[in-house]
Amino acid sequence: MNDGKPNWWSRPSTAPEAARIPSPPAADDDFPLQAPRPASPAEAPEPVPAAVDLTKDGPAGEPVGAPAAPTGQDPAPAPPAVDLTKERTAAPDERPGEPYEPPAPVTPAGVPPHDAAPAPASYDDRGELQAPAPPAPQPLHAPDEYRTPPYGEPGPWAPAPPVQRPAAAVPPQAVPAPTAPVPHPQPQTVAPAPWVQYDPWGAGPTAATPGPPPVRKKPGKGLALVGALLLALVTGVIGGGVGAYVERHGGLTTVELPQAEAADTGRAPESVAGIAASALPGVVTLHVSGGGGAGTGTGFVLDTKGHILTNNHVVDGAGSSGDITVTFSSGETADAELVGKDAGYDLAVVRVTGVSGLKPLPLGNSDNVRVGDPVVAIGAPFDLSNTVTSGIISAKERPITAGGEKGDGSDISYVDALQTDAPINPGNSGGPLLDSRARVIGINSAIRAAGGSGDGEGAGEQAGSIGLGFAIPINQGKRVAEELINTGKATHPVIGVSLDMQFNGDGARVGEKGKDGAPSVTPGGPAARAGLRPGDVIVRVDGQRVHNGEELIVKIRAHRPGDRLELTLKRGGREITKTLTLGSSQGT
Repeated sequence: MNDGKPNWWSRPSTAPEAARIPSPPAADDDFPLQAPRPASPAEAPEPVPAAVDLTKDGPAGEPVGAPAAPTGQDPAPAPPAVDLTKERTAAPDERPGEPYEPPAPVTPAGVPPHDAAPAPASYDDRGELQAPAPPAPQPLHAPDEYRTPPYGEPGPWAPAPPVQRPAAAVPPQAVPAPTAPVPHPQPQTVAPAPWVQYDPWGAGPTAATPGPPPVRKKPGKGLALVGALLLALVTGVIGGGVGAYVERHGGLTTVELPQAEAADTGRAPESVAGIAASALPGVVTLHVSGGGGAGTGTGFVLDTKGHILTNNHVVDGAGSSGDITVTFSSGETADAELVGKDAGYDLAVVRVTGVSGLKPLPLGNSDNVRVGDPVVAIGAPFDLSNTVTSGIISAKERPITAGGEKGDGSDISYVDALQTDAPINPGNSGGPLLDSRARVIGINSAIRAAGGSGDGEGAGEQAGSIGLGFAIPINQGKRVAEELINTGKATHPVIGVSLDMQFNGDGARVGEKGKDGAPSVTPGGPAARAGLRPGDVIVRVDGQRVHNGEELIVKIRAHRPGDRLELTLKRGGREITKTLTLGSSQGT
């Protein structure tokens, strides 16, 4: 070749240099040894009839592969050995400057080509036909002492592979759309980009070798981005408007709020709801007018005859000619008449007629009440009828006084009361105080108002509850109510002494003089018979401490006439115990 590249297969090499390079082992993937180009007829050697043994080495100085002489004959002259390491002379039919065409490949050892001439037959010394000896294995090529890249081992005459040029770009094949949904789509085959094999003799990419086409930006990408932003902006504005409308107008459709299903409305009898349900039909609201004033209070039914118990200060404004109207929890109203009243106990009884279906409330026992017991109060505070409140018993036997608006003491009531924290307000007066079994244990009568100076509703008429409510014990109320129903009057237990209400010491002191100069100890009365004297200071009643005259009156009125009392008194610096039987006086 004369194209400016070195002819690797025609580089001169001397025999000694080639002999020093060991022959590499034959490999299956080596290039096959190419058969030498046949010489011209003038140069062709005469055929050798004897078989050639290629597996043996010739004698010294003879080339390898010399024909073996038959036995008993002189060896024929051997053709000159071909030195493959030397530069080959051009054949007569070769033209200078033309590229050398490699000879046809030789078939593997021992297998003659299909167009090769049969080898001449050989005979042994007995004249029998001798089978040709198999040729000795020959190396496929002579070793390359330089092992020049890029091919290395094949040999100096291995032709260079043709230079491959990039083929035209193959457009990607269009993948038809699937006719049915594919659960797991297969990845599409993308045609590989054209490739270029490294050319050791090339001068690099030229203008004639086109590279991959440049990637051009699509002209519509920017417009698509702007359109997407505008669409997002419009969607956000619309969504915000819809959200504001839904928030202000409660949605686009009719709103239905979740609600619990209807259930049984029954309650345990001992619960507040159970007590209220049981007692409300027997509680009434009283409206009183007359004597230039009006008032509202509460009462409860005592029996089926229409008797109703309430406070004296509730009906006192009606006088003897006022009107009393009773309203039941069902809303029915009826006129009532006064049966009797007592200012000392602050109790009164009225009666309604012509009313059927009355439900009397059961009466409990106030002596069985203990501090901390739950209670329920029912009344009409500020004319709010059928109001239910609850609390506990805060204390027992609280000596309180109420009334006293007349100034002469005739309207003062003395109560050995039950204290409760159930809210009681103006309008609750006369209503029942119920225990956990819906039984009446007291009659709500007074409150201690914040900032007030006295007891009862009169002391702070418009004041609200501060958790200090007082009720007349039902045991006392029952006795008084029975007397009022039977006689129209109530009796008061007395000891027959006049007390010094100005005494500031501890206890109740018997006065030196009575009212209008009368003796302070009633002659023949219970105190006189027990040996009490003017100036004695009573400090205990049945073992309970008393601190003033009001407390002594409360303790006495908590009993019935005829009850026996044990009084502890101080006389001359020492304590003396006296026992007496309570007398009776007519109440007003």
